[in-house]
Amino acid sequence: MTSPEDATAVVRLDLRAGAAALATTQAVRDRVAEQLGRAGLPEPDYPLFLVTDTPAGLTDHQLQYELLSGYRAVGETRILVLLVGSSPGSYAGGEEAYLPDRRLVRPTTLRASTTGLVWAGDLRSARTALDRREPDDPASLAVLVDLLSVPDVFVRVLENLRKLPDSIAAPGVRLLEQDLPTEVRDRAWRDALTRFAGEDTGAGDPVDIVPDSRLPEPLRALVTGRDSRGQGHRRPDGQANLAHRTCAESLDRADEDLVALRSFPGLLHPARRDALEADLHQAREDLGGFRALVERALQGGGGAAAPTAEATARLGALGLRVPAADSAGERVGEGLRELAGTLLGDGLALRSVAQHFTALAGRVEPVPGTALLHRLADHSEESVTRGSATEYAAPPRTPGAVLLMAGAAGLLGGLWQWPAVLAALVVPVLFVVVALLGANRLRTGRRASRWTMGPRVAAVAGAVAGAAVAYAADPPLWLGGTGLIVGLGLTAEAVRRLWRDAADSWAAGRGTTALRTALDGLDDLLAELVREHWAAEERLYCADAARSVAGMLRATAAAADAQAAPEPLAPAGAGGSGPYEDDDWLSAPSALETPESGAADGDADDGDWAAAYAWDNTPDRNGDHDAGRDDDRYGGDPGPYGTPSPAAYPAGPDDAPWESGEGDRAPRWLDREIGEGGPDLVATLAGDLRNTAMAAMAPYWGAVERGQAGALALARTEQRVRELLSAARHHLWHYGVLAPPPYPADHRARTTAAGLLGTDSLRVAELVGREADRGAVVQLSSPEQGALLSRDPGAALWIRFAPGTLQGEIEAAWRKSGSPVEEALWTSSGRYAGLIRLTPLRMGVVDTVLPRQSTGGSVRTDADRAEPSVHAEFREDDRW
Repeated sequence: MTSPEDATAVVRLDLRAGAAALATTQAVRDRVAEQLGRAGLPEPDYPLFLVTDTPAGLTDHQLQYELLSGYRAVGETRILVLLVGSSPGSYAGGEEAYLPDRRLVRPTTLRASTTGLVWAGDLRSARTALDRREPDDPASLAVLVDLLSVPDVFVRVLENLRKLPDSIAAPGVRLLEQDLPTEVRDRAWRDALTRFAGEDTGAGDPVDIVPDSRLPEPLRALVTGRDSRGQGHRRPDGQANLAHRTCAESLDRADEDLVALRSFPGLLHPARRDALEADLHQAREDLGGFRALVERALQGGGGAAAPTAEATARLGALGLRVPAADSAGERVGEGLRELAGTLLGDGLALRSVAQHFTALAGRVEPVPGTALLHRLADHSEESVTRGSATEYAAPPRTPGAVLLMAGAAGLLGGLWQWPAVLAALVVPVLFVVVALLGANRLRTGRRASRWTMGPRVAAVAGAVAGAAVAYAADPPLWLGGTGLIVGLGLTAEAVRRLWRDAADSWAAGRGTTALRTALDGLDDLLAELVREHWAAEERLYCADAARSVAGMLRATAAAADAQAAPEPLAPAGAGGSGPYEDDDWLSAPSALETPESGAADGDADDGDWAAAYAWDNTPDRNGDHDAGRDDDRYGGDPGPYGTPSPAAYPAGPDDAPWESGEGDRAPRWLDREIGEGGPDLVATLAGDLRNTAMAAMAPYWGAVERGQAGALALARTEQRVRELLSAARHHLWHYGVLAPPPYPADHRARTTAAGLLGTDSLRVAELVGREADRGAVVQLSSPEQGALLSRDPGAALWIRFAPGTLQGEIEAAWRKSGSPVEEALWTSSGRYAGLIRLTPLRMGVVDTVLPRQSTGGSVRTDADRAEPSVHAEFREDDRW
């Protein structure tokens, strides 16, 4: 038996009108393709046909039933026939004079195990005894067809019919429909589309890239693997390493000379300064050679395009080592897909995700060597000279400790009484002599080095203070001598520090620091060039693919905006007249009408009852129909499974819900519960759209992995996105808000009915959990047809069903009440819940007849020979 997982859609056909158009195999296949194609579905492997007919049509439409039974498919073909009206012979003209023969005659074609019949002689649509409705009331019939079109219900009904004699039963139903008003559902749909697409703030806006720890492994290897390749970029025996080592050694010798210059001998003898200047001159020349090599490497490291294998070879000739890419770029497509799923799963809008992909492309894309040439100016000879002059522009600031020592030395050296007070000048004179000697030793050209005045001033001030203290205290001579000795020691330490700082400042002005900085900067530039060549082709491919994905996401957002944009109302009569307009059976006259009704076949005035079925489960009249777009599969045409697009419905008073007062159209076996939308409605619909987008992009990831993510793949993906967005929109209106879309996220549980509809699932649990008695449902049979049903109460089969998304809530309510119901059917549709009772017919009511082949002498064409030739020649005693 076909499982619900194998069935994707139920194809609905009405043979009460237009059966002659289905007289060939090709005509049947075209009708099936028309319905499924508009739903974006392929040819079915397990076809499910729901056929609406009258009892008399079972023999009149034998050819059509043979064509459906022989429908070519991979799996078995299942047919469920919904019969409406009384059997042949039940009516004599317009009077209710019943003839003896009230048997149901069917051909042997419909006796197969893959076929079942449901006979609803009277849909019992009236809510009061005074309200006279047709036995095949179109509005009620449309609800019944809509229910049986749910694949889960279709399969379960067919399975139960196989357990009954002749696979025929009369139905009894009790339904509860939970849904949203049209305007609420339309507003939620548009808000979800807007949230799903995001705001268009410009593709170039900066965005923070996803942290490296959250990047999928293939992408993280390309991003962080490049940054970790900075070590060992110079070969030990290569030109680059030789030039770098030569310059570094010259700078090391200069550093050693500087250490010698900073000592007291450096202050006294000019030889150490001369040695330092010689080494600095050599270091400048060596740095120039290394700079020239770096320039050659940058010029040969790729042009305006990305680095190439030839550029990598030229770098190798200069002694640079580009590490192998290993397998860093093997799973780029998989990584991009995983990143998109992660970002969309976090609730980011499409345009925000597109910005992340654009930022990722900019981060991973390799930079050619010529693009780094401008950074050589930061390490040129002029830049080194300019940096040196900047550091030497002002003398070093004297530390506070040196000033304190100079003042203390002057104070201790000035503790003398007259005439020995002249010894107080020793410390200040020493500071003056050292300043003059140091400035002359660090002379640059004709200009002596600037020497700080702070220590000299501090020493003089200290000496004056010491003399004043000695004059007031009259200290002994030994105290003055001791103070002078200590003062000379402090003077020596202060002079050492002053000379060290002055030598450092002078050396920096001569370029020791600037040269070392330039050497390191050039080497870093060389290392960056090597890093940019690592896995260049893989990273370039990743960057191009990421930009392509970003473009596709923005195109998807534009498609979502187009879906959300309000459009003008369709003119009255521009589209179909109801949800099943493509089969033209709602617009046909009642099959039970007599010829005296004054209407010719196919032209009868139906009183516009089809338009009366434009109730709340139809989409909003301002749908996304765009007559000017060739790719809009739903604009102005019947939607999937025969449902026209929202724009096909003219606005009018029929938009009001059922049970809205006068003109009540709801059958008495249907109750409606209309919610105003829950707090999770928009967020859930936006999540459904994200899952739909990921499903639409699934083939695109394969193109990315194969390196074929070009314009053609992008165009196909955009087309598929538009189709699936339209299919998601159709799913919302056809199956309701509670039903998950065809592409749900496995890890995300659907929210409750209260969160989506603003209703409670307790009423559904009470209805589905009712005891299986005859008072629970309304039998869809006329009183006369009731005499043909089985009288055995235990012969009837029951089907309890409810939306699968409410299973947890309903089972919890059953457990709470202490009466759980087993074997309930959890359907993919989120609109209907309730009970179905299948009552078998009495023995002898059903006659199965064998059709006879025509022996007429008419000439048949080749096309006729290709089709089954079955002509209506029956005898009532031809029993099977």
